[in-house]
Amino acid sequence: MTDTTDADPGQLTVSTDLTLTVAGTEAELRSTGERLFLEFPSAASVWRAFRSFPSTERRRLHEALTAGNLALELRARHRTIAVLGAGASSGPVARRFGVDPVELRLCGAVSAAWEGFTATAGAVRRWLV
Repeated sequence: MTDTTDADPGQLTVSTDLTLTVAGTEAELRSTGERLFLEFPSAASVWRAFRSFPSTERRRLHEALTAGNLALELRARHRTIAVLGAGASSGPVARRFGVDPVELRLCGAVSAAWEGFTATAGAVRRWLV
């Protein structure tokens, strides 16, 4: 992460892409400057990675991202499942599941899971034919 000279002194930008291993799953970290996208291969791998991170650490990460005016999107199959940091708005679903301050995007999770299911079903169908 690098400081920007003409931006707010508390604002950070990220100018590199990385490959990370989180909870035993490889994920790609991309950046648009102030927004980070952590792309996992499946909705299940996002869930495993998310659950491997203690709630106190999630809150610390959220606070650090917010202080730096950065947002982190946890994604699977190009669909956002959860958001932490700047602009994240935790709602009743997140509070119900005890993942506050994370913003959960259930439509993204359902869509990613459905895409994974249809891709697997298509591969099985092609294999059987």
